[in-house]
Amino acid sequence: MRSDLMKKGLTRIPHRSLLKAMGLTDEEVARPIIGVVNAKNDVIPGHVHLDNVTDAVKSAVSAAGGTPLAFPSIGVCDGLAMGHEGMKFSLVSREHIADSVEIMAMAHPFDALVFVPNCDKIVPGMIMAAIRLNLPSVFVSGGPMMPSWKRGRKLTVSSAFEAVGLASLGRLDDEEVKFIEDESCPGCGSCAGMFTANSMNCMTEAIGLGLPGHGTIPAVHAGRIRLAKQAGGQVMRLLAQNVRPRDIVTAQSLRNALAADMALGCSSNTVLHLLAIAHEAGLELSLEDINGVSKATPHLVKLSPAGPDVLADLDQAGGVQGVLKRLAELGLLDLECLTVTGRTLGENLRSAAVYDDDVIRTLERAHSADGGLAVLWGNLAPDGAVVKKGAVLPEMMTHRGPARVFDQEEDCTEALLAGRVKPGDVVVVRYEGPKGGPGMREMLTPTATLAGLGLDSSVALITDGRFSGASKGASIGHISPEAAAGGLIGLIEENDEIAVDIPNNRLELLVPPEVIERRRAAWRPKVKPVTRGCLSRYRRQVTSANTGAVLGDLD
Repeated sequence: MRSDLMKKGLTRIPHRSLLKAMGLTDEEVARPIIGVVNAKNDVIPGHVHLDNVTDAVKSAVSAAGGTPLAFPSIGVCDGLAMGHEGMKFSLVSREHIADSVEIMAMAHPFDALVFVPNCDKIVPGMIMAAIRLNLPSVFVSGGPMMPSWKRGRKLTVSSAFEAVGLASLGRLDDEEVKFIEDESCPGCGSCAGMFTANSMNCMTEAIGLGLPGHGTIPAVHAGRIRLAKQAGGQVMRLLAQNVRPRDIVTAQSLRNALAADMALGCSSNTVLHLLAIAHEAGLELSLEDINGVSKATPHLVKLSPAGPDVLADLDQAGGVQGVLKRLAELGLLDLECLTVTGRTLGENLRSAAVYDDDVIRTLERAHSADGGLAVLWGNLAPDGAVVKKGAVLPEMMTHRGPARVFDQEEDCTEALLAGRVKPGDVVVVRYEGPKGGPGMREMLTPTATLAGLGLDSSVALITDGRFSGASKGASIGHISPEAAAGGLIGLIEENDEIAVDIPNNRLELLVPPEVIERRRAAWRPKVKPVTRGCLSRYRRQVTSANTGAVLGDLD
């Protein structure tokens, strides 16, 4: 056992003494030591119940003959960090989470790990750590939040963000604002729609690192606790069978996950995170590959913010396994991929079913013939840009209009609320990329404000930052190269014409080349100086969005 490094032999007398200081018996010390990575904190609504999930994991590990030892990881609530300087630290936290798990698991040589994440960067950070450490591992998330059903309406956190624009127009009185504020997030769990947290939990299940149900069983259901117990028992079986994350995370399983991503219409953030996961696993994955999967995969599920259904509806309809079953019937999956059940994906899907064809549609009734995400290229994005096209209104699939240019998110939101953005415009928010921000902030506040103002049917927004999974409309992010790296987005001027053509995967600045060259000769980056702390280190090391914004080596 790997844990023998810290507990076996004459020289480990003090180590065993320290373990016994925690109340462990000789029998418990002798057993396999299983690390349980608990993301719980009191800040994130998706995490407040994770101690219950962790306790269920630990009880099952003990019952199966292991000794569980839990330890924490940090986590940022993207909703609370949204719209201010705090969002610069969200994507940064992904790398810190991966590093912190590595530190704990290397300093204390566990035999296997169970990961208990929920919410945006925690899930991919933990997956990256699992791949890096390559110890037998199982994931069991805290599960999605339920929506609120009040006054004949289904509310999610998107309702609260969009209320900003509606209230600014005077379309909501104080009582209605209070109602939406009180009711949109009714309890624990990752926010109820197909936002980034739930997207990544679904990806974890589709890759094969989470047991069936991982992505969709609601946080408040007893099935979530039963799943945690199954995960605790299963990690002991994986340890006995020596099944490790790199046996599960392969080029084929990532392609399966991408197919599920496109069928589900997940957050555009999945592109960043799946690229980073592939990088951690030493696998080749590019935006061209992702777009190829999108072109071949029908969009079968449309959840909030793109549609009225939420994760609880998807769970009732058959969950991720139901979606995978439908994709398998279309010949779009590699069914030989190993999963944490110890069985192949094809074996798992024998017991899967679809129970609601309105939530998980057939090919004949697909929302579109291709996937919910699209990658765009053109002179504005020679290295690519990403849009959640499944949440774009039909009339905005192609758009041409004058630029309204902002060098930070706050200025954009201020202009929107002041009525300075008009129908037909293309809003440009730049210097918000991985280096420029630094930290590649999400733009949910301006996109939700656009929707609340009723402009999502007539205004596009492009940025070298990124978008929350709760964003909708013609919101095009991840523009690479970013402004801070000399990308063309940094040379756009007010009233320049910009063309968006999502069906043909194009994003163009309609300015003569000679004008662009004159501007480039005079260009100086407008990045805010950051001289200390983790943002300074991040800016020096982070790579472009089209490579997953992973950290490179310092020169």
